[in-house]
Amino acid sequence: MKKVKTVYDHIRSNNIKTMVLVALFPIIFIALVFLFTWIVVPADQAARTAAAVAIPTAAACLIWMGISWAFGDSMMLGAAGAHEISDTDPANRQIFRSVENVALAAGLPTPRVYIIDDDSMNAFATGRSPRDASVALTRGIIKRLDRLELEGVIAHEMAHIGNRDIRLDMLLVTGVGVTVFAADIILRLALSGGSRDEENKSSAAVLFMVWLAFMVFNFVITPFLRMAVSRNREYAADATGAQITRNPRALASALRKITTDSRVECLDKVKSMSAMCIANPGAPREFIGDLLATHPPVAQRIARLESM
Repeated sequence: MKKVKTVYDHIRSNNIKTMVLVALFPIIFIALVFLFTWIVVPADQAARTAAAVAIPTAAACLIWMGISWAFGDSMMLGAAGAHEISDTDPANRQIFRSVENVALAAGLPTPRVYIIDDDSMNAFATGRSPRDASVALTRGIIKRLDRLELEGVIAHEMAHIGNRDIRLDMLLVTGVGVTVFAADIILRLALSGGSRDEENKSSAAVLFMVWLAFMVFNFVITPFLRMAVSRNREYAADATGAQITRNPRALASALRKITTDSRVECLDKVKSMSAMCIANPGAPREFIGDLLATHPPVAQRIARLESM
């Protein structure tokens, strides 16, 4: 008899997959730099080049991550045009209470609650840690979901907070941004090496191959790894959200409704935020876009929830 997967099985499986995928980022990056430079220089020099590239890239990532850590949440909320509400506001008191109740069930501090004035249905969480997290809900999702469905959505976002997915996404976005910037600098250095002596020609060739490795990593490898990480975290947040509310079918019902109108127009130009929302907030994608989408197919998410 086939064993039925529990909520805990889904959470554990997705956490393991995420750790493996995150570990692949630096491994593949260093391997690409080594392999591409090995084409033009001996293996020992290629290994030294890979180390020389990896160390400053990691340092730059840490610096930029510190900046993102300090200002990232306010930038995201600002991009969404979100405004904070409190339990003293009569019009929004019930929404605040719902977030407060779900946070209590999750064993987490109550996050700040923000409303996005958009009639579509979407939501996201942000913040550096559970103690200073925020949950943002569109006006449409509040109006068009019933209480249990809305609590399922809130629980999904609280799961992202509790699972530290916000921190993970910040790490990935920062790392990709730094490697794109570094690739541009390396290309400029390679093109400026105009001297004709053999030593400078060799250095320019090495720099060009390093740039090529960066480009393959940024535009071929990274999109697939980020897609895989994000999808695993969405599955994990669905499972954890179902665990919090003890009502996976309410979240499944909410997802059915959300997928009919999830576009948040003010986020159309902020592609990096798509992975943070409960559903893709951008315009409908073409086939190739669906292959690299940050969210799993809604039908699969619903099937998993209804099987729990």
